[in-house]
Amino acid sequence: MLLAAFLGFASVVTLHVSTHGNDTDLGSIAKPLRTVDGARLTARRLRGKKVIVEFASGVYRIAKTVVFSNRDAGVTYKAASGANVLFSGSAELKPRWNRYGDKVLNCQVPSDFDTDQIFLNGERQTLARYPNENLSIRILHGYAKDAISPERVTRWKSPAGGFLHAMHVHMWGDFHYKLLGKDENNVLVMEGGWQNNRPLGMHPEYKFVEGIFEELDSPGEWFLDRLNHLLYYYPRPGVALKNSVVEGPRLKSLFEFRGTHGISMQGFTFKHTNRTFMENREPLLRSDWTIYRGGAVYFKDSHGCEIVDSTFEDLGGNAVFVDGKNRNIAIRRTLIQHIGANGVAFVGETKAVRSPLLDPDKNQRFADIDATPGPKTDDYPVDCLVQDCLITDTGMVEKQSAGVQIAMSRRITVSHCSIYHLPRAGINVGDGCWGGHVIEGCDVFDTVLETGDHGSFNSWGRDRYWGLTDLDMNRGERPDLAALDTVEPITLRNNRWRCDHGWDIDLDDGSSRYLIENNLCLNGGIKNREGFGRVVQNNVMVGNSFHPHVWFQNSGDIFRHNIVFTPYRPIRVPTPWGREVDFNFLHIPNATTVAPALALSNLSGRDSHSLAGEAQFVNPAKGDYSVRSSSPALAEGFRNFDMSSFGVRAPVLKALARRPRMLNRAVGEQPQEKTSQWNGAQIKDLLEPGEISATGLSENMGVLVTEIKPDSVASKWGLEPLDVIQAVGAKHVTSVNDLLSLGDAKAFVSFSIYRRQHRITLSVTNSKL
Repeated sequence: MLLAAFLGFASVVTLHVSTHGNDTDLGSIAKPLRTVDGARLTARRLRGKKVIVEFASGVYRIAKTVVFSNRDAGVTYKAASGANVLFSGSAELKPRWNRYGDKVLNCQVPSDFDTDQIFLNGERQTLARYPNENLSIRILHGYAKDAISPERVTRWKSPAGGFLHAMHVHMWGDFHYKLLGKDENNVLVMEGGWQNNRPLGMHPEYKFVEGIFEELDSPGEWFLDRLNHLLYYYPRPGVALKNSVVEGPRLKSLFEFRGTHGISMQGFTFKHTNRTFMENREPLLRSDWTIYRGGAVYFKDSHGCEIVDSTFEDLGGNAVFVDGKNRNIAIRRTLIQHIGANGVAFVGETKAVRSPLLDPDKNQRFADIDATPGPKTDDYPVDCLVQDCLITDTGMVEKQSAGVQIAMSRRITVSHCSIYHLPRAGINVGDGCWGGHVIEGCDVFDTVLETGDHGSFNSWGRDRYWGLTDLDMNRGERPDLAALDTVEPITLRNNRWRCDHGWDIDLDDGSSRYLIENNLCLNGGIKNREGFGRVVQNNVMVGNSFHPHVWFQNSGDIFRHNIVFTPYRPIRVPTPWGREVDFNFLHIPNATTVAPALALSNLSGRDSHSLAGEAQFVNPAKGDYSVRSSSPALAEGFRNFDMSSFGVRAPVLKALARRPRMLNRAVGEQPQEKTSQWNGAQIKDLLEPGEISATGLSENMGVLVTEIKPDSVASKWGLEPLDVIQAVGAKHVTSVNDLLSLGDAKAFVSFSIYRRQHRITLSVTNSKL
C-alpha cells in the first residue's frame, strides 16, 4: 500500500539507493534503499512499469553474488549524475596490528575471513613468494629455477596452502598447482596443472611459489595463517597502517545474469574478486586453452543486456564472461584493467558443436563425422559487442588469456577498442565456430609479453575438417569442408597491430575464411598457416612481411595490394602460392627507380605484376603510413585508409589510452640462411621465429631438417622435412655443429625428434643403411 501511494500513476519509476539507506524503505530520494538486492527485490514489485535504479556515491560491498533472473528483466541500474559508485567483492578488516619480529606485523582476523588477495588503500599487496616480485622482469615478474628444489623446500615447515605457478615448457601459456604438503625427501606434494589443453610440462626455469610463510621477507608481502586466523604483513616504508583501508576479496562473481533480458548497468566500478586459476580446467576445442566459466559479471541464457560507461579493475579472474546461449550482450565505453584472467570472454558450449574434439592430438575420419554445416544447438553467444573499450593489464595471473577471447560463438564484433600490455594475445579466436566476427578500428599492441609463438591477434581453426585421417588435406582435398564450422567469414579491418614477440596477426593451425584488409601492422607482419580461403589485401606490414607457413595445396588464399618491407618469409608452401598472389609492393627506402619485385615473385611463383621501390609514406615517424599521391603503390591497387582513428573514441578513455611506439622503420634484416648437408638431408640451425613456430616449438631446441634426398641414408632412417633432431642416441643436439661432429652414421642407434608437435623416437638398424 505504501509503495503504491509513493508511486502514484507514474509509468517510469526511479528507485534511489544509498549506502546510508535502508532496504525496508520505499526507495525515494528522502528514504533510499541500501543494497543492490534490496533494489532488485523492490523493482520486482513494479511489474508493468519502467524501472530505473539510481545509486548515490559510495562503496557497496557485495557479500553474496547478486543473481538476476527473468523476474528482474528490463531494469536500468545506473550511477547518479556525477556519482562514484563502487561494487566491491571484498570484506574490509579493522586490524589491530602487533609487532612480529623486527619487520613484520600481524593481526587477528575473523574466523570466516578467507582471501587470496589483500589490498591496502586500494593497492594490491604481494602474497609472500619466492623469488620476490620484481616488476621490471617481463616474465612472471620474477622466476627461479630452484623455486621447488628440495634445498628450497627444506626451509618450509608447512607449504600446504601455497601455490606453484610455472610457464608452459613451450611458453604456450602457463600452469598452476596447489601445494598439499611435502614428503620425507622434501619433494612437494601438489595438485593442478590442468590449466593448459596441451599439457607438455612446465618450463624448467620460469616458475615461482607463493603463499609460503618462510618467504615473507620483502616489503609489501603478506601471509594468511588460516588455522590460527592471523594475517601477517611486511609493510612498505612510509605506510601509515593506522589509517589504512585493508580489504580482501571473498567472491568469485559479483553479478550473474541468468535467463534474463533487457538489463542495463551504467556508470559503475566493479572491483575485487577472488583469483580463479585453480578453477580453470575445462578444455576448449583443440585449442591450447582451458577455461573457467565465470567472471566478475557473468551472463548465461540472457539477451539484450548491456554494461556501459563502467570500470572493471583489480579482479582475480575474468572481468566479463558470456557463457553459452546469449544474444545481443554489449559492453561499451568501459575500462578493463588489472585483471587476473580475460578481459571479456565469449564461450559457447561444446554440445553446440558437431563432431567436436577437445584434444589437439586427436583426429577423426571424414566418414565418421557429422558433415552438416553449422551448429548443432543454439547454446552459444551470437551478435554480441565489445565497443569503445580500453582493455589493459589482463592476464596478471593466468597467462593463457586474452583481452577479448572468442570461442564457439558467432558474429561477435570488437570495435574501436584499445588493448595492450598483455601476456598473450590481445584478441584470440579459438576456433572457426561459427564465424561472422568483425574486428575493426582496434589498436592492439604490447602483446605476447610473457609467452611465445603467438600474435597480437591469434586464431586457431582446428575444426572438424582439420586433420581428417581419411582425406589428404595437405594436398588440398575437399577445401569446402573448412566451411562446415566457419559458416561465415571472419573480418579484420582498419586495425593497428604491433607485436614485438610474435606476429601482429597470427592465423594458426587451420584458420580459414578470413578477410584481412586495411590493417597497419607495425612490427610482426602477418602469418597464415594451414587453412583455406583467406583474403589478405590492402595492408601495410612495417619492417616485416608476409609469413605463409605450411600451406595446403588448393588453399584458395589471396594476397594482393599489400605493402611489405621485406621479401616474404615462407615455410613449406607449395608453389605457385594460393589462388592469387599479385599486385603487391615491396618498399625499398630511398629507391630511385621502380622495378618488378623479383624478390617476391621468385618466392611465390606468382607476383608477376608486383613492384619494388620507394612507397613514399606520408609521415612514418608519426605512424601515418598512407602513401602520397605520387606513390607507385597506388598503381598496384593499394588504397589509403584512415590511420588516425584506431582505438577508443570516448574522450575519457582516449585521454587514458596509450599508443604504440612508432619507429621510422626501414627494411628489416633478413635472417641469414646457412644450410649444411648431412647423410642426404639438408639441415640448419633452428633460429628464425617462423621456423620455430612451424615446427611447434617455442625456442631453439634442436636442428631443423629442411629437405631430404630420395633414397638417401636420412630418408631410409625415416626422417622428414620439418623434423627437428633433438638427440642422437643419448647425446643432445642443439646445433648443426653438434650433429656434424657425431661421426660415422653406422654407429647411430636412434634419433629423438620433434615432428608435428610430438616427440618421437626413430630406431636405426643396419638394414636401413
